[in-house]
Amino acid sequence: MAAKLKSSIVTAFRMHGMTLKSDASKFLMEALTPVGEVERGDWLDRIIDLVQKQPLTSSMIDRSMVVAAIKECNAHNEESNNLVFNVIDAFSVPNYSYNTHRKKFMLSSTPRSLHADANAKALLFKERYTVLHQRTSRHNLFTPAAPGAIQDQEKKFKLKPVEYLLGSTSKLGDIIVLGMLTQLKEGKYYLEDPTGVVQLDLSKAKFHTGLFTENCFVLAEGWYEDEVFHVNAFGFPPPEPAETTRAYFGNLNFFGGPSDTSVKASSKLKSIENENEDAMIVFLSDVWLDQLTVRQKLHTMFSGFAEVPPIAFVFCGNFISTPYGSHHVKMFQESLMELAVLINEFPNLVESSKFLFVPGAQDPGPGMILPRPQIPNCITEEFRRKVPSAIFTSNPCRIQYCTQEIVVFREDIVNKMCRNCVKFPSSSSEIPANFVKTIVSQAHLCPLPLHVSPTYWSYDNAMQIYPLPDLIVLADKYDAFTIDSVNCICTNTGSFPRSEFGFKVYYPSNKQLEESKIAD
Repeated sequence: MAAKLKSSIVTAFRMHGMTLKSDASKFLMEALTPVGEVERGDWLDRIIDLVQKQPLTSSMIDRSMVVAAIKECNAHNEESNNLVFNVIDAFSVPNYSYNTHRKKFMLSSTPRSLHADANAKALLFKERYTVLHQRTSRHNLFTPAAPGAIQDQEKKFKLKPVEYLLGSTSKLGDIIVLGMLTQLKEGKYYLEDPTGVVQLDLSKAKFHTGLFTENCFVLAEGWYEDEVFHVNAFGFPPPEPAETTRAYFGNLNFFGGPSDTSVKASSKLKSIENENEDAMIVFLSDVWLDQLTVRQKLHTMFSGFAEVPPIAFVFCGNFISTPYGSHHVKMFQESLMELAVLINEFPNLVESSKFLFVPGAQDPGPGMILPRPQIPNCITEEFRRKVPSAIFTSNPCRIQYCTQEIVVFREDIVNKMCRNCVKFPSSSSEIPANFVKTIVSQAHLCPLPLHVSPTYWSYDNAMQIYPLPDLIVLADKYDAFTIDSVNCICTNTGSFPRSEFGFKVYYPSNKQLEESKIAD
């Protein structure tokens, strides 16, 4: 009996191109012996599937890999409420980097710090480029047809590195280069990639949809002569739906949270999500707690939701309407206490809902560098004691509800990008569509120069949105908008006090977003 079981286990792994080490096969035999013969095959298939999704370095499978796969199997069977709702701090987002030789993402083991050395700054742009290059190279427009395949009507393109241009002494036509737009000299733009830098002539360039700023990555099409790349057309790298990314890289958990693999693979979480049709998350920005009018409107809103409590209320800063100088922290604490009294008037909400607080630029804490840590615990301690379901998190932060992935970013980023773009859109009504196209194509929340929007070099991965989440919430004071792009919903809440007390309500079960206002 034991010999037959061992043979079936070893054969099953060999059928998938893997070889079990002796300690691994022995462990699997012990694990599968109590299982009935009918269920054994299903268990073995699931274990093999989970082993294949691990970052394997060879076809030899050892005991630790099998143990991890079995733990994951058990986790799928015993999923509990701790996986239903999670808030992921920006500083705990897993740091994956793309390995160009293995053509897969590997979890980086490099230690990180807030004040990293100069290498981290260079690596920041290199990582952004590598992610976009591998994504663009796999797009239909840049994938060469297989030998012998029927040629379709669609024209194929080939990406060239900058060094290809620099190494030529003759005129080159119909060239497409992926690189970073920079201004190395006043008034002169350049295209840069890991292989070199070339000067651009943008006098005849046609700009496609998007806000083209310095340090964003672009696809430039044109011709090269006399050490200058003359650009005919400027566009962004084509975006990629999250489903395509996961089909290529498996169920790696890029998003973060307690699950070892992507929650998208969990059928149990998906069924919980579908069953809970009334589940909703409420988003507000600029919740000025020092303003009596704002607190009154919050009371009205809480009254409306008291009978059907949302999963969470996500409050984004700034939480004080104006800087109070040396009294700012004291005013903030007093305003929080007012909110605590308000919330405790609704015990149903306290018991059933979470209250998330995402800091703004003027809230207590470190300066203007992103990602921004949570508001210090010493300031919020008393409030958290009165409202145990309160969660103070970073900016940006990530929310995982069942299989839904949500990113929340509090920054007045739209106007910043408009001020710094190379070519302004022809109409202000086009700004939201151009902005969404930019961040989705760049796979980054803030593709601005570091002197305009400083970023902690080692934690730039927390600003990346790859694979694309289900929902991106931009808590910007710009007018509210909602745009769907490649199966990713991008919405701006607008400013709560400035937009006649408007806020957004998201229903995860059907991915619907509802715009609401509190009437006078």
